[in-house]
Amino acid sequence: MKEPKIIYYKDELNDEFSKAKIKPRVIDENYIYIHKNPLWNIASFLVQNVFSVPIKVLYSKFKFRIKYVGKEKLKKYKKQGYFIYGNHTQPFADTFIPSMAMYPKRNFFIVNPENVSMKILGNFVQMLGAIPIPSNKKAMKNFLEAIEKHIKNKHSITIYPEAHIWPYYTKIRQFKDVSFKYPVQLNVPVFCMTNTYQKYGKNQNKIQIVTYIDGPFISNKNLGKKEQQKDLRDRVYNCMVERSKKSNIEYVQYIKKN
Repeated sequence: MKEPKIIYYKDELNDEFSKAKIKPRVIDENYIYIHKNPLWNIASFLVQNVFSVPIKVLYSKFKFRIKYVGKEKLKKYKKQGYFIYGNHTQPFADTFIPSMAMYPKRNFFIVNPENVSMKILGNFVQMLGAIPIPSNKKAMKNFLEAIEKHIKNKHSITIYPEAHIWPYYTKIRQFKDVSFKYPVQLNVPVFCMTNTYQKYGKNQNKIQIVTYIDGPFISNKNLGKKEQQKDLRDRVYNCMVERSKKSNIEYVQYIKKN
């Protein structure tokens, strides 16, 4: 194993280290979150749950040798919608790590507008399950209706509350509780998936992703809405912090600038 690459950061909440530099499109009230065309929806299902699966399986096996711990916790909830929260450490693998754990359940994921801003590929990414964050208040209504519809259709929705990609980061960054309002409002369970980086191989010189699945976390209805949101966030965050301690190798080292 080579010496870890060093990345310096200033702001844990806002620094972004994805290599992709894409000008984000405006997600306004004209953006179609829910397609009524049956052909589009059939194509989306095939792209998401059929055609892309071999690529996901091969990439998982040969690139990261991904292993899941706790996958059985999701089985009880296969006939209802729920939210998944994870740490954001891979630009490509993060799009399918949750969905492979719960397959054949359809998984959708909330993304920044950049993810659907590429010509042609933007539609393909949406077919894979991307739900872009709206750029203005007028689009928010459609965004929230899409989330509610997917939950009612017994799909899962993945959220990366850290918001920005830090490749191979082995700790959990601070994140806000704003995204936890969705499970509180819709009264559905929450799970978290913590990706850790661990050594393997005869000489312990290879790296794999071991993903720990925890939950369900249920909103505490004895609290007010805002308090439920914060409480849910804190329980998920603390669980992910504990799981992140399972990482035993640093492929990339992050150092805060003074």
